[in-house]
Amino acid sequence: MYTTLISAPQLHALQLSGQPLMVFDCSFELMEPGAGDRQYQQAHIPGAVRADLDRHLSAAKTATDAASGGRHPLPSRDTLAAWLSRIGFTNAMQAVVYDRQGANYCGRLWWMLKWAGHENVAVLDGGWQAWQAHGGETQSGQIDANAPASASNYLLAPAEYALIATETIATKLGRPTQNLIDARGAPRFKGEVEPLDPVAGHIPGALNRPFSQNLEPDGKFKPAAQLRAEFTALLGSSDPASVVHHCGSGVSANPNLIAMEIAGLGRTGLYAGSWSDWCSDPTRPFAQG
Repeated sequence: MYTTLISAPQLHALQLSGQPLMVFDCSFELMEPGAGDRQYQQAHIPGAVRADLDRHLSAAKTATDAASGGRHPLPSRDTLAAWLSRIGFTNAMQAVVYDRQGANYCGRLWWMLKWAGHENVAVLDGGWQAWQAHGGETQSGQIDANAPASASNYLLAPAEYALIATETIATKLGRPTQNLIDARGAPRFKGEVEPLDPVAGHIPGALNRPFSQNLEPDGKFKPAAQLRAEFTALLGSSDPASVVHHCGSGVSANPNLIAMEIAGLGRTGLYAGSWSDWCSDPTRPFAQG
């Protein structure tokens, strides 16, 4: 069972083993939402199911049961389970998620499956690029080509990770029992630029660690000891268990969260609404610089 990372050779061996497995292609481009579908259609890991940020990993604009606010609101756990059932995913399967964007988008599905209570889900370390470098087989084709012959009945289990509400963030603001880590790039964190949200800046007291800092130049996660040292330096004397991760809309925060688990620092919270949810209320404080 793989619960954090899986290498390309390990995935190849898993494919050959015949064990229950579903691979998800989560490729996406924030500024060009249709690009992920085109990337998938051009080439993907054989049998991979398409998992699109807008269509599958976020609540519909008309949804009344979204589990978070923000630009990419989380679907409810029931909605997630219904989608997993439709695509034939079962509780017995190993899930492997990947993208072409540095684990930015597949990290979202990794977290969502953990939130559904599914322990055996792993990020393909190095993503699509690592699969290509390994010489793994690929296929091309339409998005629904890998639709299952029959649906399943996916059953939710207790969540493995905590989803933190806006009200909790506000109540604990400034207390040592809550340490916020913002995964956005430094210019957005500082409020120097803001291409997506109506207010520039960050939640007061938040620490900045851009999600790309977890990766080596080849796109694979840094060694556990290095990640542990970097997060320990960032947090100082603060308890890692007090950490709540966020970003712009709850997506790119997940590589930080995954990295802390790889580092052996435990399972931390996710504020999925993130900055886009926080700044939607003009009465909430914000900081710049």
